[in-house]
Amino acid sequence: MSNQWKMICKISDIPVLGARVVKRTGGLPDIALFRNGEDKVFALLDRCPHKGGPLSQGMVMGERVACPLHNWQIALPSGCAIAPDEGCAQRFSVKVEDGRVSLDAAELEAVPAAVEAE
Repeated sequence: MSNQWKMICKISDIPVLGARVVKRTGGLPDIALFRNGEDKVFALLDRCPHKGGPLSQGMVMGERVACPLHNWQIALPSGCAIAPDEGCAQRFSVKVEDGRVSLDAAELEAVPAAVEAE
């Protein structure tokens, strides 16, 4: 994680119990920003570790999101699937300050870790 942050949106731009997609350039896969009922914000690569489903289209429940393809439960703080399922979606550092949501600038531009989708 770097010490540089890029402001992405206002927290109010992310629906409660929903997500907003952050499009990246250069062919990098999208990032999903999630907001739960307690206004906590999480950022994950917008791909389920199972079959690559768009996590941004899943249902947010507490600190989990359910993949819309096969209902895998993904922990938002870690990006990891809830047992007995296995695998993790890449997680991104988030800062919320004065109602503004920012992502770590270096992570935002980095090529993602290997995605475990088959």
